[in-house]
Amino acid sequence: MKKVLVIHGPNINLIGQREPEVYGSVSISDINRNIEEKAKSLGMEVKIVQSNHEGEIVTTIQQAMNWADCIIINPAAYTHTSVAIRDAISSINIPTIEVHLSNIYKREDFRQKSFIAPVTIGQISGFGDQGYYLALEAALGLKGK
Repeated sequence: MKKVLVIHGPNINLIGQREPEVYGSVSISDINRNIEEKAKSLGMEVKIVQSNHEGEIVTTIQQAMNWADCIIINPAAYTHTSVAIRDAISSINIPTIEVHLSNIYKREDFRQKSFIAPVTIGQISGFGDQGYYLALEAALGLKGK
């Protein structure tokens, strides 16, 4: 059974309330429930973590070395600022998929640069919550660690 760690970054806990015209109206609890259901239907085990703290995200990535076959991460605002999260991902041997609810390339200039993308297998951006479910399907096809 493939084991997938899903990490939601800062402010993702406010999805459904925060700027629904940008991020959609589906709540984080609905997204998490849908991730769990999709993972189960694909025969995967999933753990979901949300944190507003960069260091906690780094620690979660490091601890994934002992468990996960794949990481799906929405680094949110840390996408554009966090060398620490980038270094954590590049320091482990776990395929990682970057997900964004909005199309970061249609947004403000500062949001169009991802520090994370160069150390991931790929990026899914702009499909709302569907991006997480697409990432699970992509993870299914990845070879192990």
